Amino acid sequence: MVPGDEAIAGLREALRVSPNNLPLRQHLADSLASLGRYDEAEGEYKNAIGLSPDNVKLKLGLANVFYLQGKNSAALVIVEEMLKSNDVPPKARVLHAKLLERTGDIERAVRQYRRAIADDPSAADGDFASRLGIRTEAEEAGDEEVVDGRLRAMREPPAAEAEAGVEKPQVTFSNVGGMDALKEEIAIKIIRPMSHPELYKAYGKAIGGGILMYGPPGCGKTHLARATAGEISANFISVGISEVLEMWLGSSERNLHAMFEQARRSRPCVLFFDEVDALAASRSDMRASAGRHMINQFLAEMDGIGSSNEGMLILAATNAPWHVDAAFRRPGRFDRILFVPPPDAPARASILRIHLAGKPLDSIDHEHLAKKTDGFSGADLKAVVDAAIEVKLREAMKTGRPSPLTTKDLASAASAIKASTREWFATARNYALYSNQGGAYDVILKYLK
Repeated sequence: MVPGDEAIAGLREALRVSPNNLPLRQHLADSLASLGRYDEAEGEYKNAIGLSPDNVKLKLGLANVFYLQGKNSAALVIVEEMLKSNDVPPKARVLHAKLLERTGDIERAVRQYRRAIADDPSAADGDFASRLGIRTEAEEAGDEEVVDGRLRAMREPPAAEAEAGVEKPQVTFSNVGGMDALKEEIAIKIIRPMSHPELYKAYGKAIGGGILMYGPPGCGKTHLARATAGEISANFISVGISEVLEMWLGSSERNLHAMFEQARRSRPCVLFFDEVDALAASRSDMRASAGRHMINQFLAEMDGIGSSNEGMLILAATNAPWHVDAAFRRPGRFDRILFVPPPDAPARASILRIHLAGKPLDSIDHEHLAKKTDGFSGADLKAVVDAAIEVKLREAMKTGRPSPLTTKDLASAASAIKASTREWFATARNYALYSNQGGAYDVILKYLK
């Protein structure tokens, strides 16, 4: 056992004896985060917050591990709540600046970062400041300046264009557990037009378009997008935030155009944007014109201005649809908005079968396990299987022989895991009740009933 694992094991053993020891639980969460075990740290921070709901350090720790895992929306919910208080920790402002930078709102990120280090110079992050274009006094005499919060240099910015990997997915809808209603919606919008192009052309109906999927994290939005491409034997390009956003003026727009051009060259193609709220944030919330330029570019690309998007399918996923600019929801853009809920009981049973395939099993009662995991996401169910396997591996190390997984093993693992979707629904419910223009989120209220 490596030293870090030994220390963690010791802390867990101490907590087994004293489960409500808050300093001990916080120390375990901090230690896991420092070792890069962010998923475990997330769980421990949540447990600690259950003991002390108003603890600022714990909330900041949880927000930080969310950020490190790329769960930007979840991190933003916590940080924005902390910013409402009269005594905001400088480190919370730094984290807010990092989240703003990920969304392309560099001007606000610069302001938040400068305010944070003015309050506490020890909160400074040199690498992050460099990305923002915040310079030291020695650099002030150089040839760079900040415009709209983004770097503009007297020399030319890097000329290389973004290039995403083109996949040919082997997964299809048969590899996606449940989601029958969603599959049917996607079939109507995407698969049938691709399978019967002559019928659609006869009615003058363009083949292609966009679908925006939203819902709790871990419920299979990305997997469904990849399976859609596999279902029609199309190419698949997945676009992440880091592949588009850059600090140089105009670079983000060029990167976005390059992604669309690559998809047009690869037709038939599914172009998928994950965490699209970072690239298509509401312009009314923006102060920097640079962010608005990129959103205008995104809208122009979706409209196919100057280039045809025929035979190109644009899918996007977000955990925070309320942050997406309303212009993206107009006909011809993301004209289908699909709610991706946690899997129901039959879907959970199906997902468990997929995750358990090829593993040593002993008469698993999938339906019983599905009833025990109400509210679990697909990612939560995978965590259940992984946790049960870890227990079996520890047993095998002691006995010297492996034993098959049983229903009891999986039920025991499930009882130790909390459904990750509950947090998302707490936030979504507020938007559905108080910011539900045109009934956009009625489906959430219906699901909660």
